[in-house]
Amino acid sequence: MTTTTRNARKTQALRLPFDVPMLIIVIVLLVFGLLMVYSASWDFSILMGEGPTYIFSRQIIWIILGITFAVLANFIDYHLYQKILVPMWCGTLLLLLGVLIINDLRGIQATRMLLGGSIQPSELAKAVIIIYLSFWLYRRADSLNDVQIAYIPLIIILGITFSFIMMQPDLSAAITVLALGVLLFFLAGGDWKIILLVFVLAIMVGLPMMYIYPTGRARINSYLTALNNPLEGSYHIQRSLEAVIKGGWFGVGIGQADTKFTGLPLAPTDSIFAVIVEETGIIGGSFTIVMFLLLVWRGLVIAKNAPDQLGSLLAFGLSVWIGLEALMNMATMVGLIPFTGNALPFISAGGSSMVVTLTSIGIIMNISRISMKQESSERSPHSAVVNLRRRDGRRRVPRHDRA
Repeated sequence: MTTTTRNARKTQALRLPFDVPMLIIVIVLLVFGLLMVYSASWDFSILMGEGPTYIFSRQIIWIILGITFAVLANFIDYHLYQKILVPMWCGTLLLLLGVLIINDLRGIQATRMLLGGSIQPSELAKAVIIIYLSFWLYRRADSLNDVQIAYIPLIIILGITFSFIMMQPDLSAAITVLALGVLLFFLAGGDWKIILLVFVLAIMVGLPMMYIYPTGRARINSYLTALNNPLEGSYHIQRSLEAVIKGGWFGVGIGQADTKFTGLPLAPTDSIFAVIVEETGIIGGSFTIVMFLLLVWRGLVIAKNAPDQLGSLLAFGLSVWIGLEALMNMATMVGLIPFTGNALPFISAGGSSMVVTLTSIGIIMNISRISMKQESSERSPHSAVVNLRRRDGRRRVPRHDRA
């Protein structure tokens, strides 16, 4: 055995069978998120009538549960999800319907929760629609520009999911589902003219629906008012901007923020980015943004190197979805977009978002693992002939047992 072969085998043995940068990024976000939830939830837990570490303790449980599902997803070949696609989508629709039937009205004047607020089906719906559409578009790659085979069924799939979520109403989740569906259709090779048409139809239907519901109408009016004068914006945005301004460049220190004690709504959940900036400053806020950018970048790298188009669609959709969730949450806290109510992935306190997001990371890691396994197989001595034909188109090199 030559020295080059030994070194190659040693390097291959040391190479872990998953995307290490992605894993490091997720661990950093989880640890940082736990620190910020502990800081932001102390007073909030007491106001709920629980112990000071109640939310923090529950967050640890959700992370453990999410990691468990992520590990399982990492070892399940993503192609196998095809067998449960229809039950998975129908089950999600039933959960969304259950939310409307139970009608557990919360302080935001919306019905989004089941089991006393423990489950939020709209979070599951975002990931499920990505998985479902990835398989659906992959199977119809040769007929994406056919009206009857592709356009009409796609509009029906997105329309049903969009409508169920809008009736809660959860405007941000509905918009996210629609945007992700259009992005996946574009990535799969759909005609941009049809994509433009879908956007126009979504605006024509979505805007009136937003104004039908008091929550949507109030948020849009508050946003437009705040553009002219931030002091006249919603109370939530005023307090979040106050926290950001107090933080300055370097923050007031971990655990030293006072806005979370003096009226910042939902400090450990929707508003946790405002707490991050107040306690760690613009530096800490920028660090959070960079970590999510790196996560999306690794997701796109995995999508590019996926073994097939299905893996590319899944990795692209799931990673962009996580990045979009983070972008909407952070943009809301600084008044760049109307209030959405999106959780900050891996950081905001909450079970549905944490478990679904970590499970999605497990699926992305599975795509990476299969891609690396296939690449390693192609580099082995037994596949050298295949590599010659795939890379430079030369004729097959005959083996010793062939004429």
